[in-house]
Amino acid sequence: MSEHASEVESGERFEFGKNWKKYSASIDENRIAIAEQSLKELLSQSSFDGLTILDIGSGSGLFSLGFRRMGATVTSFDFDPNSVLCTKSLKDHHFPNDPNWNVLEGSVLDQSFLKSLGKFDLVYSWGVLHHTGSMWEAIENALIPLNENGRLAVGLYRDLGIKSKVWHFVKKTYCSSLIGRWAVIGVFIPYYILRGFFEDVLRLKNPLQRYRERKKNRGMNRWHDWIDWIGGYPYEYTSLERLRQFVEPKGMRFVNTSNRSMVEAVFEKATH
Repeated sequence: MSEHASEVESGERFEFGKNWKKYSASIDENRIAIAEQSLKELLSQSSFDGLTILDIGSGSGLFSLGFRRMGATVTSFDFDPNSVLCTKSLKDHHFPNDPNWNVLEGSVLDQSFLKSLGKFDLVYSWGVLHHTGSMWEAIENALIPLNENGRLAVGLYRDLGIKSKVWHFVKKTYCSSLIGRWAVIGVFIPYYILRGFFEDVLRLKNPLQRYRERKKNRGMNRWHDWIDWIGGYPYEYTSLERLRQFVEPKGMRFVNTSNRSMVEAVFEKATH
């Protein structure tokens, strides 16, 4: 049994890849364009021509696809076998037999694997490193493949105090057993639906208007976001301040962040 399968069976890991497989069917040109725009905004550039990019935890492959379409040479990898299949499927559909996009299975906690990949202009990992079970080790390892002028772009869960501790319990319960899963779904999915309905009423938004707004969220899908959120375990979190205190002494310089609800930050080599 693989390490991934063992963790799933023991209730220590959410099967992100199975969720991504269901989501992948909804990837269309509009979602790809929205994902590309989010990358441009995060990294403050409109083209990635000639850049080499490592996508750690590629998931559905949507953002790897965005980078590739904007001219980058991309290497994608994920710990979850189903996520790897999702990324490969997206690549085969949009860039069949493309030597400038490689898709692999591997772990960011495996330093030997990371060293074998070579060096990159950009290491990108959004919404991934906090799900490894060893977030700070994962962040440090993500610096290994950077070239001398490289940048690191990460998105991590924000520390919300007691709320984050509660969510840790909820996610662990979801992954613990079939009973735990349906108990969490039974509580939170109706809550999200009702909350959305009352927000529509209070803000005088019709369902179509709300649907269109949600589709603008990095090209993601609301239902799969819900399942990913309530089941996403392992689960860790931080603040931008703690992230900077950890990364900057390792020869990196903070560049920018965004105003999203997550801790989203870009660093570059201090000698750049």
